[in-house]
Amino acid sequence: MNKIVLATTNKGKIKELQSLLSSLNLQIISIDDLDKTLEVIEDQDTFAGNALKKATAYMEYTGLPAIADDSGLCVDYLNGEPGVYSARFAGENSTDQDNNNKLLILLDDVPVNSRTAHFTSAIALVMPNGEKHVVEGECKGIITRESVGDNGFGYDPLFFVPEANKTFAQMDDDQKNKVSHRGKAFTKLYDLMSTIWQ
Repeated sequence: MNKIVLATTNKGKIKELQSLLSSLNLQIISIDDLDKTLEVIEDQDTFAGNALKKATAYMEYTGLPAIADDSGLCVDYLNGEPGVYSARFAGENSTDQDNNNKLLILLDDVPVNSRTAHFTSAIALVMPNGEKHVVEGECKGIITRESVGDNGFGYDPLFFVPEANKTFAQMDDDQKNKVSHRGKAFTKLYDLMSTIWQ
């Protein structure tokens, strides 16, 4: 069985990605399974740049193929913020609740037709032979006025998807994977990886 490193410590992402890749004959190793965690500073100005930087660092450290993703929420009214700063929108070491609270405050008086947003996910696969691939996915939605739903993580309780008539946090894993930015990106990555690991 081929091994591949998933360069994240986010339990929610690990669960999502393992579910999405379950049919490939791969042993997925997370950062938590390694002896040492690398400190990779996400200082790029695009999701793709951050994903490539993380995946490259972990491929070089382990000698194994590495996958990393960078994803975030882009709110139209806020000119695309929080964007690449989604995880630390309310400051370094901010919690999901801190970030959600800040977003709700910033959009407090904004009418529903101006609360449009999209999630973007960029996923990088870096191979030991030097091959680098990046795929991206997007999901459009609307920011709610309060948290709705108990599943998911991050901004999921505030992100309402009109086509599903639910927030991400109201969806089970299968529903979310079908419509989410990460699910769409991973469908592309799965197709790519299927040609590598047949």
